[in-house]
Amino acid sequence: MTEGAGTTQTSPFAPGARVEVRDAEWMVRTCTPAASAVDGHMVRAVGVSEFVRGEDAVFFTGIEDVTALDPERTRLVHDDSSGYARSRLYLESVLRRTPLPQSERRLAMPDKFLLKDLVYQRRPAELALRELRPRVLIADVVGLGKTLEIGLILAELIRRGRGERILVVTPQQVLEQFQQELWTRFAIPLVRLDSVGLERVQRDIPAGRNPFLYFKRAIISVDTLKNQGKYGQHLRSMHWDAVVIDESHNLINEGNLRNQLARLLAAQTDALLLASATPHNGNSESFAELIRLLDPAAIADPKNYSAKDIEHLYIRRTKVHPEVRAEMGDDWPERGPSVSVRVPATPAEEKVFTELTRVWLAGEEREGGAVVRKERRLFPYTLLKAFLSSHVALAATVENRIKTITYTGTGAFKDGEDEREHKALLDLRDLAAGIGDADSAKFKGLVDQLQEIGVKAKSPTRAVVFSESVPTLEWLNKTLPDKLGLQPEQVALMHGGLSDTEQQRIISDFALETSKVRVLVTGDVASEGVNLHRQCHHIVHYDLPWSLIRIEQRNGRIDRFGQKHRPQFRALVLTSTVEGAKDDTSVAERLLDREEKAHRAMGTAETVTGLFSAKKEEDRLIQDLLKGRTVDESLDATHQQQDEDTGWAGDVLFGDVGVPEGEAAPERAPEPQLFDSTEEFVRAALSTVAGEVSVDEDERILAFEPPRDLAHRLSALPVDYLRGLKVKERLRVTFDREHAQKRLDEARATKTTWPDTSYVSDLHPLVEWLVDKVQVQTHRNEAPVIRADVDTPVFLVQGTYSNELGQPTVVEWMAVTGLPDEPRVEDMFEAARRAGVGTGMVNTGQPGDLSELQELVPAAVRAARAHLEERSAEYDVRITEDLARPQQRLEQWQQLSLQGLGEDPRGQRKKERVHDTYAEQQRLMRRMSTAGEPLLRVLAVVKGEN
Repeated sequence: MTEGAGTTQTSPFAPGARVEVRDAEWMVRTCTPAASAVDGHMVRAVGVSEFVRGEDAVFFTGIEDVTALDPERTRLVHDDSSGYARSRLYLESVLRRTPLPQSERRLAMPDKFLLKDLVYQRRPAELALRELRPRVLIADVVGLGKTLEIGLILAELIRRGRGERILVVTPQQVLEQFQQELWTRFAIPLVRLDSVGLERVQRDIPAGRNPFLYFKRAIISVDTLKNQGKYGQHLRSMHWDAVVIDESHNLINEGNLRNQLARLLAAQTDALLLASATPHNGNSESFAELIRLLDPAAIADPKNYSAKDIEHLYIRRTKVHPEVRAEMGDDWPERGPSVSVRVPATPAEEKVFTELTRVWLAGEEREGGAVVRKERRLFPYTLLKAFLSSHVALAATVENRIKTITYTGTGAFKDGEDEREHKALLDLRDLAAGIGDADSAKFKGLVDQLQEIGVKAKSPTRAVVFSESVPTLEWLNKTLPDKLGLQPEQVALMHGGLSDTEQQRIISDFALETSKVRVLVTGDVASEGVNLHRQCHHIVHYDLPWSLIRIEQRNGRIDRFGQKHRPQFRALVLTSTVEGAKDDTSVAERLLDREEKAHRAMGTAETVTGLFSAKKEEDRLIQDLLKGRTVDESLDATHQQQDEDTGWAGDVLFGDVGVPEGEAAPERAPEPQLFDSTEEFVRAALSTVAGEVSVDEDERILAFEPPRDLAHRLSALPVDYLRGLKVKERLRVTFDREHAQKRLDEARATKTTWPDTSYVSDLHPLVEWLVDKVQVQTHRNEAPVIRADVDTPVFLVQGTYSNELGQPTVVEWMAVTGLPDEPRVEDMFEAARRAGVGTGMVNTGQPGDLSELQELVPAAVRAARAHLEERSAEYDVRITEDLARPQQRLEQWQQLSLQGLGEDPRGQRKKERVHDTYAEQQRLMRRMSTAGEPLLRVLAVVKGEN
């Protein structure tokens, strides 16, 4: 055993073990230390014996009398089923229910889902499984498929018994999209806790109950969850197997509610998966804070660290990475050019350009001095950007500022500067009011471009129109239909002021082939994480953000993996003849060009400035414009300054990180099985142990009314999906990937993006339900006897060691022969193969006398135990090697963190924090080591025909 195992709190029951509680038999799913030592271990189990069969329960060993069944007292019984189907199903169910051991780092399930098998998308799972705790930041650039990469990691964790309780946290607009991807691609159901979902939860569970305890796998928006006054107590009382936080760059600012939420969740989970295409703001300390959520002992000096310090936690690829490019194929065509569509300002608009140039942007050179106070010197650029969006945006901005001008109690202005600004605002308001829809050059240009693209009432062509301004969006939504000959419902509006459910509805509808929407006008709420590429490959920037990052994020909505057409981008560029005017050619057009060149050359535009933040890019650009610099001068100077100030960024954040070129594809873990496929297992189980189910089946589809306990497992899925497609009345599943993809594509062409036929992965609730049904039909401490072509009896025995967390560290599948005098132990599956255990067996139904065989059971268990104890030493070596890497990193971190700390109170406090972190990490590593006695189960016995 591992050194120190005798002093640890052992885990008494391995997953799959049979126990007796309250005079009933239960099968253990997980066994982990309880929050309180008094409670002992928390055992999650499913009922096996008659009155509790199929019921889920939680027991605490410190409170309940939980007794393991003695393997030496296993009773052998005949199997009278045709072809020994029950025995083979039972053995297969034990295989499927038993988690892979901790030492198995290879991938077990990468090719078992409804997605193209791409090596680059397996890499994050490979990285996550290398470490004792799967904690990783996936920073692939926009469009590479981070959601699919997350799904693959979660699948591997579930297969290892480390994904029972999952919490996914996303922006509100992508809740349904993320939930749908995990269900349709991986068959992982998540309860969606949006505003409607939370209302349903409150109705379905008793008042005051923890909703996160009630639902074992949930997805919720970060803005809903960050309200710790409402959910903090519930979150603090939970422990998750895995937490996923999408768009995790929103967590960076220490002290804000999202950061506090992330720190709380990071402390309450084993696996932590962070995802963001822009996971940094250019500040080494802020990025270190994000990394410390994953591993508090990863970075000793947040001002000075390298990519090597975090290579076990961080992976980032761009579209130009060789492995990515090699696998793209037709699933991601090269993006088209970013076209500047220049539109000359109308006379009414030129008057505004004149006013902005001579009054607002002139600064101190204006006669009479600047029109605004020194501390508001950026405000003229706010007016300029509003005008470059639309006259309605300018009018709204002016009106808002007029309302906030400071007055004294008598109604007079506080000083002359405010009075001067107020007068200038009134003049600008009058000029904006003088612009009608017919005077908007951009609006006419937009209509022309949409018509050129082919947008019309009966055309399938669609476009997304982006604007930063809500007034502009609302105006476009109102005026576009008439100009394009569309019905009002054919233009959809989305912005951050809409509810979470409304945003999800709009995005989901836009993905449908049958959607009436031809133009989606949206703000930058749709620029992060939202998939708009399924029915659309045109984007028109009505106005452009003054940030390369934001432009790239917008373009990434249609320029992403799975796009079938070449993405097309246009930007409306308003031009002016006014001398000195800063029209769209001054800023927007140059940014559009730089974004395109950077994206083609490096796969991302964030490296151009090195600021890694849309707001920082815009603020820096405006500051440089005030100094008289051009856009190109600003971008080049900013990049150079960032290289000088933050050299760490080039090493840590630029380019591709985490996958050396030419590295071999991730290794596959061997998965022994007694059935040739999941389909064969499911069909056999349905006909053998779920006989009450009437199944209609053909080569592609199984269809049947799900029994109540199976229907309950589907309740995590959206109510409108379950009701709309009557899933609980008629469950339709398929094992055919091509057919499943066809049904998914057809769903996107109808009234829902949820398919009526789901793909059966190994994680599908149907498979899990059948595994449980098979297992509970084997009675307490019994093992079936199979007649086959063997000379001497073969005892099939499972042996397991676990760590303190209840996770298997050793799993051995043994075949014991040569009893009683010369016991030998070999691989169970090789022995079963030689004996012909499998499809085509014939059961003659002759029971025979089992008494002599029964007497050999204790000897078989003892032989298996001795073999397992010998093998455990080999596993311990692997675990020790696994622990050596993090132990070495921890020692180096402690040494570096303590360097130079003085004896003053501040230094002492930091020393205490370092020692506390070190002790906590040591404790976690100790809990990963094998602990306690082995658990053995006699699964079956194979005897000769005579």
